[in-house]
Amino acid sequence: MVKVMVVIRRKDGMDRETFLGHWTAAHPAYVAKLPGIRGYRQNIAIDHRKQWPWDGIAELMFDSVKDVAIAFDSPAAAALFKHEEDFLASTEWFIADEHDVDLFVPED
Repeated sequence: MVKVMVVIRRKDGMDRETFLGHWTAAHPAYVAKLPGIRGYRQNIAIDHRKQWPWDGIAELMFDSVKDVAIAFDSPAAAALFKHEEDFLASTEWFIADEHDVDLFVPED
């Protein structure tokens, strides 16, 4: 399985509640229409005294890089990107392989 990791920033001047309404309530319906999508996760930056450089990270799961290419060349992706114009100022993304790391290694 491969993941498309997307780091996102909301539009300048948009408050957190409005941004979250777009991203968490409306946007998943667009993601669900991508052909070959296997899973979707939103990682929302916590509300904090510090202004984070990003508002969150989205993870989109696919079986292969080929499936990612097919999905993002589809009419469903065009609609998704159009919706993102309503609430996102920027996105940075990459495709990643997930690797679990065992943190509980037995001692000798």
